[in-house]
Amino acid sequence: MASWLQIESHASLLLRVTHSNLKSFAADIRFSLQMSVEAVKDKVWKKCGTSVNSMRLELYDDCKNKLFDLSDESRPLGFYSPLDGFRIHIIDLDPSPVTSGGWLEDTSLVEKYSISEDEYNKRSGTFRKFKEQMANPSAFRNKINVRLLHGRPLHKYQGRR
Repeated sequence: MASWLQIESHASLLLRVTHSNLKSFAADIRFSLQMSVEAVKDKVWKKCGTSVNSMRLELYDDCKNKLFDLSDESRPLGFYSPLDGFRIHIIDLDPSPVTSGGWLEDTSLVEKYSISEDEYNKRSGTFRKFKEQMANPSAFRNKINVRLLHGRPLHKYQGRR
């Protein structure tokens, strides 16, 4: 007997979800055929960030042909007869959405952290200092020998039992 949490395989399907403003966004999401279009919108806004009131959904087949505008929010998804592998395309109707302009995809628009060479050289525990220690293995061996002579573990978790 199936648990009430399980959805029978014929009652759900896997659809690809794409977005009008997010060119690199594509998610495969499982939907129940009994879900209303409004419930579908509520499920996909959590994946793409477009609010339910600002989205229009379109259904495409696996050959990229547009089949329907999912405009009646009260209808179940099964009314449109989608199949596994079909695509729901989200069109963002918000005039100034967070998703436009590439802010969520184009990392060149983000100001990068920078530090001067002098400030970097003043820091301890940097990769550059580690490389210098590796270039001078005798200093590294001396540090290990001093720890062994004083009975200190080489690693903070060694010596615990």
